[in-house]
Amino acid sequence: MSQSTEKIWKTLQQVPTGKVVTYGQLADLAGLPGRARLAARALRVAPKEMALPWYRVIGAGGKISIPKDNPGFARQMELLRSEEVVVNNGRLKLSEYQWQPDLADLMWRLEF
Repeated sequence: MSQSTEKIWKTLQQVPTGKVVTYGQLADLAGLPGRARLAARALRVAPKEMALPWYRVIGAGGKISIPKDNPGFARQMELLRSEEVVVNNGRLKLSEYQWQPDLADLMWRLEF
């Protein structure tokens, strides 16, 4: 795997329970600004045994990006709801659930 992909994975593992990030935010936090599509690709190629919290990544508009007719859509809603994230028809309030890392997270937990 590429170093960029591994940065995405490591960053996603830092997203706390009950919080979400957008694909673009995930890339930014991984030190890869403007690489939202790379973040999406990194999630697609992640080995299942990594058990990444993929469901904590949503589209920039606060919507689940998986098509509604795909079983993954219902699975993502179920997993988010299990973390007490309110999801209605595939949408959630970014103002309430988007992870905003504090200075300590940025300096010590996230790798750039």
